[in-house]
Amino acid sequence: MRRLELIAVEGLPEVRPGDDLSRMISEHAALQAGDVVVVAQKVVSKAEGRLVELSHVKAGDEAVRISARLIAKPDPRMVQVVLDESVRVLRSDRVLITETRHGYVCANSGVDHSNVGGADLVTLLPLDPDASAERLRSGLRELTGAEVGVIVSDTFGRPWRLGIVNVALGLAGLPALLDLRGTNDDAGLPLHATVLAIADDIAASAGLAMGKTARTPAVVVRGLALQGAGSGRDLIRPADEDLFR
Repeated sequence: MRRLELIAVEGLPEVRPGDDLSRMISEHAALQAGDVVVVAQKVVSKAEGRLVELSHVKAGDEAVRISARLIAKPDPRMVQVVLDESVRVLRSDRVLITETRHGYVCANSGVDHSNVGGADLVTLLPLDPDASAERLRSGLRELTGAEVGVIVSDTFGRPWRLGIVNVALGLAGLPALLDLRGTNDDAGLPLHATVLAIADDIAASAGLAMGKTARTPAVVVRGLALQGAGSGRDLIRPADEDLFR
């Protein structure tokens, strides 16, 4: 029987802009070759300085109009930040759904004000989550000597199901997808459409050990036997196949 372990990396201090996140993780986790380290986007964004003070933001007319139409009635300045981080607004009634410059379709362009450290402070998604994952992987290799995979994860909602789950925004050192098309099922019949989002599966499992309020922004997933490499971009559905764009 295959055994998978989820090991929460506990005791990490508050992450601030400029912090060496690889070093912080390596000092609190005994990594082994083949481990996958799942790191919450929020601490990656903090370390990379992807923070905005709302006191420095002036909301435009569109942001004010949209804010009044949303269920939560957010600060119009936060809505302005969301618009600044988006390339397209898909929905602005009740909830604000946007497409980010990365190609993600999500709520509020990933802009978040929870667990940031100040009521007037919000985090933005990393500029390049795949590059962020690769920097973390390289840093962990240098510090520990272990070849590991890294996933930068965030919680996304799903239009067809309730609840939010962790997904992989960026990754390094492991595949994003496991394509089973052309192989046979247990009955010997060929599979035609089965492509597993393996990186999202790993991110979601790590979310169980992270929690939302447990201050555990990194989890080591041990026991996987993955071959190959991919990127978070591999998980973005092309626009011509996307039913929501």
